[in-house]
Amino acid sequence: MAIESNQVVAMMYELKVDGEVVDSNIGKDPLEFTYGTGQIIPGLESRIVELNEGDSKDITVPAAEAYGEYNEEAKQVLPKEQFGDLELQVGMPLQGQGENGQPIQVIVTDIKEDGSVEVDFNHPLAGKELNFSITINSII
Repeated sequence: MAIESNQVVAMMYELKVDGEVVDSNIGKDPLEFTYGTGQIIPGLESRIVELNEGDSKDITVPAAEAYGEYNEEAKQVLPKEQFGDLELQVGMPLQGQGENGQPIQVIVTDIKEDGSVEVDFNHPLAGKELNFSITINSII
């Protein structure tokens, strides 16, 4: 039985970016999600619709259908005081709140000589092509 909307799918996956494994649930519990409800990235969801229980497939998802293209304008320079007593380092992920109160993650990309801090609001995988190896464990 192929996957249909509102079915619960259990899936094993390995995600590679530029040939390097960046995420995997191999040897762990399967990822469970309800198909067609936006719980996984659109490009992956649209490419598994014809799969059946037990099927395995390698899937490439372009950046535009995953976390979007990298946006240079999604960087912002903020005063260091806004970060309180945190010992900031370049590459450090920080949690914050977006304009609508939703949680967001930013990455510290630069600490300027004047003490101001540049942060990047892009998702860490923005602009990246994602290569998944998946196996559908079950469809309920």
